[in-house]
Amino acid sequence: MLDYLQVFADWVTYSILGLLQGSPLASSVNFFIYDSIKVTLMLAVIVFGVAIVRTYITPQRVKKWVAGRTEGVGNVVAALLGVPTPFCSCSAVPLFIGFVESGVPLGITFSFLIASPLINEIAVAMLFAMFGWQIALIYIVSGLVIAIIAGIIIGRLHLESEVEEFVYKCKLHDLAEKAMSWKDRLTFAKGESRDITLKVLPYILIGIAIGAIIHGYAPADFLATIAGPNNPLAVPIAVLIGIPLYSNAAGMIPIMEVLTAKGMAMGTALAFMMAVIGLSLPEMIILRKVIKLKLILIFAGIMFVAITMTGYLFNALLG
Repeated sequence: MLDYLQVFADWVTYSILGLLQGSPLASSVNFFIYDSIKVTLMLAVIVFGVAIVRTYITPQRVKKWVAGRTEGVGNVVAALLGVPTPFCSCSAVPLFIGFVESGVPLGITFSFLIASPLINEIAVAMLFAMFGWQIALIYIVSGLVIAIIAGIIIGRLHLESEVEEFVYKCKLHDLAEKAMSWKDRLTFAKGESRDITLKVLPYILIGIAIGAIIHGYAPADFLATIAGPNNPLAVPIAVLIGIPLYSNAAGMIPIMEVLTAKGMAMGTALAFMMAVIGLSLPEMIILRKVIKLKLILIFAGIMFVAITMTGYLFNALLG
């Protein structure tokens, strides 16, 4: 199928538009056409499959499954449940309150809150589409490890006093769960696939457009010099640059694809994307509503170290 997509992209670029093969503009346009179609199709299919799984993993069930778990086991369960239960920054506060209200330990709560935005169907689908299943699997495993370890560390620091007092007094009432037939689940999955794909499509197209420009016009050795494997400070610099940015996987992964093609080490690119998605300043600002500044700084520090070490590790493994 991918071969047919490439043939179509070549036909549009060189026959319909009449662009000169090998020129920067032709290279950019060809990249944009091919990746836009490929990523959109794969995203729609994978979101559909994940949506089926999500019909079995409701927020009410997640809280029940993690409540009462011991450290370690609870962190693993919470991180795994975070993968098919994505949330955006705006839903971080009610989720946090709901976990605390249910008696879920703080460290286990953070394992879920880290894994949920960091590892989601959009990130996995786009990484699989652009880099293959090996890189997608590496990202999933590294994200889970970060969520589990960071949650355990936060739990052992006993920072419950750094949660705003009103959180412990909140009483959120869960809505009754509706029994779903297979027809209901398929209908839900079709709707989710359509809605999520259309929702992130602008980010996909913007990210691919930026990536296409870099692909066609940036000098081949530009990033290899400043962010390649030979620069020992490339990973922490990439993480620091990523923190104030606000984007999601849909916008980041197309750019990441071109950055690696231009010479950025894969581990550095993964660390950059993790920082943008899992350590973004907007999310920290929103979480400040329910946790105090000390816990915010500790959380950010742990995440910075974990993401940086992950970048170095995968630079060493992937070369």
